[in-house]
Amino acid sequence: MVNPSLGEEIGPVPVGPAGGPREDELLATLRRLLSDDAPGVRLGLGDDAALVDMGAHLGVLTADMLVEGVHFDLATTSARDLGYKAVAVNVSDVAAMGGSPRYGLVSLGVPAAVDASWVVELYGGIRDAATEYAVSIVGGDTSRSDRVVLSVAVTGEVARGRAVTRAGARPADRIVVTGWLGGAAGGLALSRADPHVVAQAVGWGWGHELLGAHFRPAARVGEGQALAGGGATAMIDVSDGLTLDLWRLCRESGVGAAVRLADVPVHPALFELAGVLEVEPLELALSGGEDYELLATLPAPAVKDVASGLRDRFGTTLMEIGEIRAGEGLTAMDRDGNERPMEPKGWDHLAG
Repeated sequence: MVNPSLGEEIGPVPVGPAGGPREDELLATLRRLLSDDAPGVRLGLGDDAALVDMGAHLGVLTADMLVEGVHFDLATTSARDLGYKAVAVNVSDVAAMGGSPRYGLVSLGVPAAVDASWVVELYGGIRDAATEYAVSIVGGDTSRSDRVVLSVAVTGEVARGRAVTRAGARPADRIVVTGWLGGAAGGLALSRADPHVVAQAVGWGWGHELLGAHFRPAARVGEGQALAGGGATAMIDVSDGLTLDLWRLCRESGVGAAVRLADVPVHPALFELAGVLEVEPLELALSGGEDYELLATLPAPAVKDVASGLRDRFGTTLMEIGEIRAGEGLTAMDRDGNERPMEPKGWDHLAG
């Protein structure tokens, strides 16, 4: 995977247990390779999105790819939900910088077995999300492929001096997170369950909540702007798991973090799910991923006012779950104040 002419420059690509590259280490290698300064680039590879000069504002640029068999299963995911989610996850990256989404490009690879009606439904979902987040889809590409591959790029903007990255957290900052965690992972587990279990769970109401969290995640655009305006020092969306994404934020900021496990906002429906499937609610909240809630750090005096503003303006909760510390690594704290090292766990897109 490394061009021999570049081998000495970037070093070997780390591999995981199965022999393939590990996502974070591979990205670090590519970051070294592509780290040349370029005019107008304010923040390049490695954050939720890139920041570039664009007139009076900074442009926010992001792209995500959803691959059949890695990110979704056609047997359980409707075309319309897939289209919606592909846009929402990109909008979430813009939100995590405190920005506003503007334009989108959609590229689609489909196998011959996929018919035109499925593609029309897919773009119906894309349109739904674009309308929801005021994004104009302005182009893209289509191609034949051996499986469905959906890639969306979104551009947005943020006022100069208002962008929030992963790199600004400071010791004594408080760690906060919007909404509930673990719902998307619970929805994924439920979608794979026996159809009778799914039907019962949906009938009871809580199943619908979990499936919605998985198939139709919400991007917290207004909340991201409110956090930025309230003094957030660092921010990331919870796409791959709370502990893994917090570890990434801490790595970029050069700090460590302590998390109070009792304060992690576990989605209430997960406790119902645990009654019918073998799942651990707290574990799903810590490492399940795909919640697309915002994880941020704030100076302690700002937390109360920002939380009140999010509740009043958006009906969104903001939970304080821990604090930033000097040093490195993650620490878990139980109800009695006992501490232990906490391993960052979550989704690796290359491992699957």
